[in-house]
Amino acid sequence: MAMESFKHLWLGRDYGLIQGTPGPTAPHAHYAYQLMFSQGGPITASLDGRVTTAHHLFIPSRMPHAILHTDCEVVTVFAEPSAFDLAPLQAALADSELSLEALDCTLRQLPRRALEDARVERALLALDQQLSGKVSAHALAQAAHVSLSQLERLFAIQLGLPVRRLVLWRRLRVALGLALGGSTLTEAAHGAGFADSAHFSRTMKQLFGVTAGASLRNLQLTPLLP
Repeated sequence: MAMESFKHLWLGRDYGLIQGTPGPTAPHAHYAYQLMFSQGGPITASLDGRVTTAHHLFIPSRMPHAILHTDCEVVTVFAEPSAFDLAPLQAALADSELSLEALDCTLRQLPRRALEDARVERALLALDQQLSGKVSAHALAQAAHVSLSQLERLFAIQLGLPVRRLVLWRRLRVALGLALGGSTLTEAAHGAGFADSAHFSRTMKQLFGVTAGASLRNLQLTPLLP
């Protein structure tokens, strides 16, 4: 989603919070659940090709969507499907105050999903350790003590993404944190294992509908401690 007009980003390990006025985006799809709350005028968005106008929007993981119009401040929650069960997440956010502080408190208190298989946990740990360089799916499979085909099945069933797509998602999270922490786009790209800043920016547009340069403009980052 467009973050060029947003003012505040609170970024945690498995969720992010943004408060500000979003601009229009190109069609895109990302891994996170996305929930948008407007206390002013409505938000108009295309959700899987259907135009919807509402004050509260829920965008499922991997659903193609685009923000078309809103002229008021919006609070947006991004939550990792690997960490949160959807029904408790939606119920908790529906009852929460719509401030960054209150939403952060609500999300901290929500129980996390327990991965059903320790092999997936081992693969994710190995993935995070390799993000600054080339990530080998075969090396992840070896760390999990499974074959590559078994690893792909486990990721699809338990995480909802193939290995390659999850690597891109986690690289993007690292690159955003580096760029918002003061690194140049090139430094952030290399620190997260992207080939260059152009690769970082293309991935940003693919997953969030805007380029890295536009998305990071005027953002104030608050890193959330575990």
